[in-house]
Amino acid sequence: MREIVLDTETTGFEPEAGDRIVEIGAVELVNHLPTGETFHVYINPERPMPDEAFAVHGLGDDFLRDKPVFAEVADAFLRFVGQARLVIHNAAFDMRFLNHELGRLGHPPIPEERAVDTLALARRRFPGAPASLDALCRRFGIDNSGRTLHGALLDSQLLAEVYLELVGGRQPGLVLEGGPAKPAPAASSPMATRGPRRARPRLLPPRITPEEVEAHRRFVEAMGAGALWAALPRRAD
Repeated sequence: MREIVLDTETTGFEPEAGDRIVEIGAVELVNHLPTGETFHVYINPERPMPDEAFAVHGLGDDFLRDKPVFAEVADAFLRFVGQARLVIHNAAFDMRFLNHELGRLGHPPIPEERAVDTLALARRRFPGAPASLDALCRRFGIDNSGRTLHGALLDSQLLAEVYLELVGGRQPGLVLEGGPAKPAPAASSPMATRGPRRARPRLLPPRITPEEVEAHRRFVEAMGAGALWAALPRRAD
């Protein structure tokens, strides 16, 4: 199972009003394990950066001026994500921007059902609790000390760790190889059926020596009548 944990930074909130993507960061998971493969690009938005957006991610006009435009990175981005499921925090926001950018180039939109929204997962699991990326990092003990500003690649790496905690940990089913996990046998399965225990036809001989038996007897007698061992029935040899 291949998944891409993804984040974007933008010039604002409304792609239909002219806001654009300025950064994409993504990390690859296979069977809920990070592979080390990443995708990261800064993008020239072809418009000035509003002060409010600059305060969030720190990507200004001077820095972005010589970066490629979205049309130059779109094919590489689509190759990287392939047909994988996309894991995104507040997925509706990023999907709206991505599909708007792709639509400008004549590409078909990425289906909404391919996106897993970790914000929705967190709200279902922890109703009423803060569900921002920073709040979830604190909840799961994930080090986000390097996140002084929003950054698409760092945020996607942090989100990958959060996502794995939300779905139950890094290695579900303890499957270390790449193959699918084998389901536990159902109660009706022959593998899960256990017959009644049968007594041994002949008891195993004791392994303690006569000297050890005598030492134990003296120890119990020294404890007096209150010793628990004194009340236990003796096995017939």
